[in-house]
Amino acid sequence: MSGAQRLDWVSRPATALRGTVVVPGDKSVSHRSMMLSAIAEGTSHIRGFLEGEDTRATAAVLAQLGVSIEAPSPGERIVRGVGLHGLRASNKPLDCGNAGTGMRLLTGLLAGQSFDSTLIGDESLSKRPMRRVTDPLAKMGAKIDSQEGLPPLRVHGGSALHGIRYELPVASAQVKSALLLAGLYAQGSTEVIEPHPTRDYTERMLAAFGWPVEFSPGHAKLEGSHRLRATDVVVPADFSSAAFFLVAASVLPGSELRLPAVGLNPRRTGLLEALRLMGADIRVENEGESGGESVGDLVVRYAPLHGIELPEALVPDMIDEFPALFVAAAVAKGRTVVRGAAELRVKESDRIATMAAGLRALDVRIEETPDGAIIDGGAIGGGEVNSHGDHRIAMSFAVAGLVAQGPVTIGDCANVATSFPGFLELANSCGFVLR
Repeated sequence: MSGAQRLDWVSRPATALRGTVVVPGDKSVSHRSMMLSAIAEGTSHIRGFLEGEDTRATAAVLAQLGVSIEAPSPGERIVRGVGLHGLRASNKPLDCGNAGTGMRLLTGLLAGQSFDSTLIGDESLSKRPMRRVTDPLAKMGAKIDSQEGLPPLRVHGGSALHGIRYELPVASAQVKSALLLAGLYAQGSTEVIEPHPTRDYTERMLAAFGWPVEFSPGHAKLEGSHRLRATDVVVPADFSSAAFFLVAASVLPGSELRLPAVGLNPRRTGLLEALRLMGADIRVENEGESGGESVGDLVVRYAPLHGIELPEALVPDMIDEFPALFVAAAVAKGRTVVRGAAELRVKESDRIATMAAGLRALDVRIEETPDGAIIDGGAIGGGEVNSHGDHRIAMSFAVAGLVAQGPVTIGDCANVATSFPGFLELANSCGFVLR
């Protein structure tokens, strides 16, 4: 959204949050369901698809590659799969917008095609590192050109891919998924070993589409030369979107919210465990399963929070939720220490630096470290912060404004639409004072 009009918000102190909050579909599942439906044989029906700019960008790329995609109603897609080898070359670059997940996974998918492709993104995405994907893909035989490791990426077709056994230097579900998607087109077996387990959406969805895949926490393996068969997918509500409401209701006295049918993949819910360690009152009700994914209603009530030393084992399972956690830590009594989260420096923004600068502007004591931060909780002041176009930073400071001592002005919020369209309206419907 580099060409989008600048959008600023003002979040003001509120009284209490109440009601039922239905958050949008899971972004990670939406991306993957679209990609696998596109290269499956037959017609897949996706419900709960996230109507965000990131996921729509992925759908638009696949349509450019010759896939028929219908949208009968919001959150619904009918995808007529073209099979593993049915994608067609586009004579234009494939624009991933702000979607790092989209670009990294599509790089793996396109590495196995017979034609060349160029992947581009917006200003923010063009600064995000891609060597972590392109280097292991090159070991599989892929030929990919980049701008010194940054987009745009030129993926050369016609490469004969071969499976590899790859140990990830840094745990990353996106890199793992890119290698597994390339592995669909490779001779032999593709095996990925992680230093810490990450979310296993790709593995679960490959199995749902009929591809034999072995996986356990920290390990995934598949063979090439099978087929994907169309299936219907119900996308659970996005835990990362629910995270802002979990923190908001936890820190604002008198609050109680219910968030129905949220995806509870254990590789995604590290924030839930972290908040509980801090003293949060969050219950799971109506647990079930949807498309191979655990789901449940989350009921959160206000509870006084206290600082913790965050267990490093939780870090990979909450990498997208750290901006929200930093706000919880700023309100909590005592000190919170975060380590092992260097990955935050290469997200949509340097999330450690951006959150630290914003919290300091609101009179919070926070010390940056190379891989985390030390936050001394207490009162949050009013003031002005800059989200630097990072959707999760913007929404986190909207939460901070609920309990601040004065209004919090948040600059550059237009990119919230990439992951959470309708956030402003939904937040105000349950008690935020956000304009």
